[in-house]
Amino acid sequence: MLLIISPSKTQDFAVPIHGDCTQPIFIEQTAQLVRKLKSFDQQQLATLMKMSDKLAAVNHQRFLDFQLPFTPENSRQALFMFQGDQFNPMDVAHYSGEQLVHAQRHLRILSGLYGILRPLDLMQPYRLEMAAKPAVDEAKNLYGFWGERITRAVNEQLAEDPVPVLLNLASAEYFKVIRKKELRANILTLSFKQEKEGCLKTIAIYAKRARGAMVDFVVKNRIVQPEQLQRFAVDGYDFKPDLSADNEWVFVRKLP
Repeated sequence: MLLIISPSKTQDFAVPIHGDCTQPIFIEQTAQLVRKLKSFDQQQLATLMKMSDKLAAVNHQRFLDFQLPFTPENSRQALFMFQGDQFNPMDVAHYSGEQLVHAQRHLRILSGLYGILRPLDLMQPYRLEMAAKPAVDEAKNLYGFWGERITRAVNEQLAEDPVPVLLNLASAEYFKVIRKKELRANILTLSFKQEKEGCLKTIAIYAKRARGAMVDFVVKNRIVQPEQLQRFAVDGYDFKPDLSADNEWVFVRKLP
């Protein structure tokens, strides 16, 4: 079983290093993207990534400052560096060594700049949404640049599992990069809905937090079988088999 999640725009370079570090598997492709993005001026970056001039200035400088090789001095581990609604429910600072090993084996973070990251992979701060459209080589956008590579990496990881299952906890923007027809695994999407006055809704901020809480649940309990996920009851969520299907499991909680 392999979990995939989206990255976060919020990143904290001040976090300490925890234990072992690994290198991103697509570091050469990342460097290629950075070379391309370095050729953009601040205004071109603002247009490409649909951001303010202030944010464009920050990220323009980040691309200029990008350096290899990645070391604990110039980089931080992905699981600890990402912050925000999805990552905050993960109690990463208190994960044991065994739990970090489990996360490294079973969790992947999709990324516009790095393609796919393991929790302990070193990374440098960046901003590049998967939906951005810098033309690189023959690819017209990042989906074209990363799709085959990421799908191959996921297949290679899942080939080690007797019953390969890709657990989708990513946003639609990021999950789109996976080439489903080429994936040699079953896909199981987890959905988190809120119930109020008899109506069910998916509220983005609550869904992000629930995805992070599910990752935390998997890591802390070192879960390897999808059926074990049905015990998830954090923040009042309950698994609803009557609302679920083979490829989508629904968890619901009531709002006051």
